[in-house]
Amino acid sequence: MAKRLDIVFLAVIAVAALLQSSVAQTSHTVGDALGWTIPPNGASDYINWATGKTFAVGDILVFTYTTGHDVARVTKAAFDACNGTSPISLKTDGPVNENLNEAGEHYYICTVSTHCSLGQKLAINVSAATSPAPQPSTPPPATTPTAPTPSAAAPQPSSPSPSPSSATPPTSVVPAPSPTATPPSPTASPPSPTTSPPSPPATPPSSSATPPTSPSTPSPTGDAFPPPPPPPNSATSLGLGGSLSAGFLSIVLAFLH
Repeated sequence: MAKRLDIVFLAVIAVAALLQSSVAQTSHTVGDALGWTIPPNGASDYINWATGKTFAVGDILVFTYTTGHDVARVTKAAFDACNGTSPISLKTDGPVNENLNEAGEHYYICTVSTHCSLGQKLAINVSAATSPAPQPSTPPPATTPTAPTPSAAAPQPSSPSPSPSSATPPTSVVPAPSPTATPPSPTASPPSPTTSPPSPPATPPSSSATPPTSPSTPSPTGDAFPPPPPPPNSATSLGLGGSLSAGFLSIVLAFLH
């Protein structure tokens, strides 16, 4: 991109120089309306025409004629003597455009017959060309447009900024304390009675048996209280249970026999 801008800049400078040279370049028509011919008033006509005019290197002299004339550039001596035998340059076909390529005095005559002696000659003084405004030797550096890359831009940070997730302190997961000891399950069922009720004796006592009498020996405490007799309900139940068992056994034995 910068290289293209440099080329464009140089092209603009070249065009400007050409335009300046073309503008500064001036065309002078010799004799104006009279043209290049034998002047009616002699050599004074071309002397008066050149007076007050400025001729510079790069200007053009226009000699307007058709036939019967020529334009010879000669030295001052040949000009004064109207001698056209050894001209610096000679142009025969008109009209003639003479480029003023060097500073100094320029002398022109017509070599046809006695035209020069009749006043068909011109002397001018060419000055050096006016120097144009100095151009920069090197074009100013072209500013290259910067991209978004994106690819030209603000400097990137050397290290990426921490993301919010990493900025927050790590949460430590503390497990809920498990019970160190589970509540003791009941290891033992409710205590069963250690003593079962006494089973009835194999042969129930007969109802005729009298309850034993306690001895008459006094108790160690000295009190002479007889032991209480067994409750009547328990004896009656024992007798009833015994009679039922005996009856059941007798029925079974009867079936067996």
